[in-house]
Amino acid sequence: MDPQTVQSVWELARRQHGVVSRAQLLERGFGPDAIKHRVARGRLHPVARGVYVVGRRELSRHGRWMGAVLSCGPEAVLSHGSAAALWEIAPERRLEVAIPLSRRCRRPGIVIHRRSELRATTHRGIPVTPPIDTLVDLAATLGPDATEAAINEADKRDLCDPERLREALDQMAPRPGVGALKRILDLRTFTMTDSELERRFLPLARRAGLPDLLTQQIVNGFRVDFFSPELKLVIETDGLRYHRTPAQQARDLIRDQTHSASGLRPLRFSRAQVRYDPAYVEETLAALARKPA
Repeated sequence: MDPQTVQSVWELARRQHGVVSRAQLLERGFGPDAIKHRVARGRLHPVARGVYVVGRRELSRHGRWMGAVLSCGPEAVLSHGSAAALWEIAPERRLEVAIPLSRRCRRPGIVIHRRSELRATTHRGIPVTPPIDTLVDLAATLGPDATEAAINEADKRDLCDPERLREALDQMAPRPGVGALKRILDLRTFTMTDSELERRFLPLARRAGLPDLLTQQIVNGFRVDFFSPELKLVIETDGLRYHRTPAQQARDLIRDQTHSASGLRPLRFSRAQVRYDPAYVEETLAALARKPA
């Protein structure tokens, strides 16, 4: 065998985490007998149908993922929990690969998903579903808490912020996971104008026993959403971002600490709570109204 050809296979294996496919070997001039000979001599080690480890038998986690993708043929990509593990946003529960709807494939130990629309990118040299698609797939198979944890990780790793993710979902064709992901995000990215906030919040406050709340007052040098002088209660609402930045959180702490130091009671709700969980907001306000200031 031409040394240059052999060298090209070694270089390919290095790029693919130690694995190559039978199709790739044939493309580079290795005939069936040459492949069989190298398997017998221990230079190629079968790890999946039509996939070999080059040289050593040991296979890394990334090599296992790459081998699974190669085994499932052209256009196959790592997906679902396996994609989430590659992106480092959620743990892997089983080995999962997605392929085009037009193809059929079965591989022992691999859960295969067929897709009419399959988007792909590469990460660490492995074909994989993009972060947004991966989060949609997770939402279809995981509960809300685990999905939200994955959203948090994707945001922390600058893979996709929740606002951009929510916008992308509106452009996405219906498929499992889209609706569930929207519901999770809508509780976090929900925004509300000041006038709408007052329209929704003030009736809750009246029913809870806070009839005379003042709105948009300057208290201790800060503009606050709602203020009850009688109860010495300052109520603030947050709602423009899924996550408040460290600087925003620090400013919130200073505001709350300043109010507390002056003898007031600071209280925070998210605007999503006002919109989606008004019973909790009203119950909390009622408990505070019963306590003397």
